[in-house]
Amino acid sequence: MIVYGRNAVREALRGRRCSTLGEILATEALAREPWLASRRPRIGSAEEIERTCGSREHQGVCAELAGYPYVSTGELLIGEEQLIVALDEIQDPQNLGAIARTAECVGASGLVICERRAAEITPAVCRASAGAVEHLRIARARNLADFLLAARRAGCWCYGTVASAEATDYTEPDYSGAVVVVFGGEGRGLRRRVAESCDALVTLPLRGRIASLNVNAAAGAVLYEVLHQRGGLDRAP
Repeated sequence: MIVYGRNAVREALRGRRCSTLGEILATEALAREPWLASRRPRIGSAEEIERTCGSREHQGVCAELAGYPYVSTGELLIGEEQLIVALDEIQDPQNLGAIARTAECVGASGLVICERRAAEITPAVCRASAGAVEHLRIARARNLADFLLAARRAGCWCYGTVASAEATDYTEPDYSGAVVVVFGGEGRGLRRRVAESCDALVTLPLRGRIASLNVNAAAGAVLYEVLHQRGGLDRAP
């Protein structure tokens, strides 16, 4: 995999794939920056970097790494007080990357994505996540509903997010302990069986004229509410 972009490459040098690092290609100016200089990248033009990584969004650097090291879904269920983010057929790489970034920032234990009809970890996702995928454990579920049932058997409470006035306000549940928060795919939301596999469904209040939030925005709001309840934020009086 050829990872590109300043943050994606920098976090790859610090993350789980650092031991698989191959050649780094950078422009002369970027190669002088302290975080990269000691790695002695090969100097190349912006055009060469674009040809190597296949994107104009390289920001002057790309690096060769091994394929993405997914973990098993069972591995994410080991431990106590996990916070797992699950995505039901998220297809936009930008949304996947942005949610992974938020999940890593709030200290999530891991992220679960679907094996089929969903975005996977690609160089574009690595860049969109600002390198967060290099630190976050990510698993692929063959059947997300079955994973949620397994998570409940393991002691997790599973909350699905929906755009419905009949669902519980997202601030009301107790998010302490082991928790899985599920976000639905663009447009369709949670599939029926996935929703039925959750303990409860929660929703964000909408006061404007638009019917729903982008899934990335919804994930940010809900996950920071979880972080607040778990003692990670102090709310002003």
